[in-house]
Amino acid sequence: MALLITDECINCDVCEPQCPNSAISMGMEIYEIDPGRCTECVGHFDEPQCRAICPVDCIPVDPERIESHDVLLQRYFRLVAETGAVTESADSAGSVRSAAADGSPAAASTPSGAGGAGGEDGGVAAQSGLAVQTTR
Repeated sequence: MALLITDECINCDVCEPQCPNSAISMGMEIYEIDPGRCTECVGHFDEPQCRAICPVDCIPVDPERIESHDVLLQRYFRLVAETGAVTESADSAGSVRSAAADGSPAAASTPSGAGGAGGEDGGVAAQSGLAVQTTR
């Protein structure tokens, strides 16, 4: 589901810098969201940051672009691949695995006491849905 900024937008400039995918930009009169870049912050945060910070609540789900969590997650991974960023995700055992932008495993570590073992699957980030972009 891509989000949509309605004409109730007051151009307060708070949403644009909050978007981790650079999906928000100034349009002709109000801010606009690029549906090809909007993941509703899936892969970054638990909730869309633009919606959380908007003072006039003018960012609903675009009814013409209803998308599943899996579609949003795949878009997130495509955007990460475009930027060459590294992602980290936690699997159900608590192990943290980094994946390069191409999805190959970059490293594996287990938090102390987590009991998880480093794996070779390389697909944990795509399977878990819990991924965050990190800067190295």
